[in-house]
Amino acid sequence: MDFGKVENEDISQVDFRLPPDAEGTGTILKRNKALGHTPQIFVGCAKWGRKDWVGKIYPLKTKEADFLNHYAKHFNCIELNATFYRMPTFSQTQGWAAKVGDDFKFCPKFTDQITHIKRLKDVKEKTDQFLEGVSGFGKKLGPLFLMPHPGMAPKTLDTMEAFIQSLPKDLDLFVELRHPQWFSEADANTAVFNMLERNHTGSIITDASGRRDCVHMHLSTPEAFIRFVGNGLHPTDYTRIDDWVQRIKAWMEQGIEKVYFFMHQHEELHSPELSKYLIQQLNKHCGTQIPEPVFVEDIAPVADLFGAAPSDKKTAVKKTASKKKS
Repeated sequence: MDFGKVENEDISQVDFRLPPDAEGTGTILKRNKALGHTPQIFVGCAKWGRKDWVGKIYPLKTKEADFLNHYAKHFNCIELNATFYRMPTFSQTQGWAAKVGDDFKFCPKFTDQITHIKRLKDVKEKTDQFLEGVSGFGKKLGPLFLMPHPGMAPKTLDTMEAFIQSLPKDLDLFVELRHPQWFSEADANTAVFNMLERNHTGSIITDASGRRDCVHMHLSTPEAFIRFVGNGLHPTDYTRIDDWVQRIKAWMEQGIEKVYFFMHQHEELHSPELSKYLIQQLNKHCGTQIPEPVFVEDIAPVADLFGAAPSDKKTAVKKTASKKKS
């Protein structure tokens, strides 16, 4: 993922501190707390088709056809970017759903034919096709991920709202805003978050090094959808995760209902390591019991026929965690 990327030598210059919650976030959470929901937390990555995860979290010699099945043993959701590049079909998503457990959630991204080529105008046919396709997920369908074209500025607010209102009301929907004017212009900022709130639509928070404006900390529903973009297990990746864990803990105390946290790296090879660290810290500080990803190197060695066991090796998670503490 290249969004918000900065050069390695510039990372130490970035102010990664999370801003305070936006005005209104606390009110939304307090209102929801009265309903007594038990918070749910989902952690996942953006894709499962990573050949470089074979020997890392996928067993050696795992076939590509089995990647999803193994991915779902480590994570309870996925930010499904594949549907952005190719229109999903019912049979395809039904097949994917059959490979995961009952509690797993797919969070598909609207196809670029709708968001980028047509920019949300005159897209009823394509939208119906997309919704038919993702319906194959059944009860395993999580929130839909809508990213309007980055060129869609505040002047397109009416277009965005009309599209959102055209969707079935029982869908869980989150929107990611990328045009800088949504954040730099106070009136536009107020207008778009008011629009999302009145349409019961979530606002995606994207934490990337080069776009700190997208870390807006504004929840328009009692659910959070966080896209975290790390920098190759740089020490700041871990301190940033620590800050997020504390913010999520505060939101849980205030009444948040669901948190979807999706791990990205500019090189996705390292997403499982940071995901494991995130889950460890959530379990430690937030009282959750989320199963940790299990690395191939973490599996206890088995003695061979002559009684010799493979040499003990530290996992990448242990190495990088120790680097963080240094």
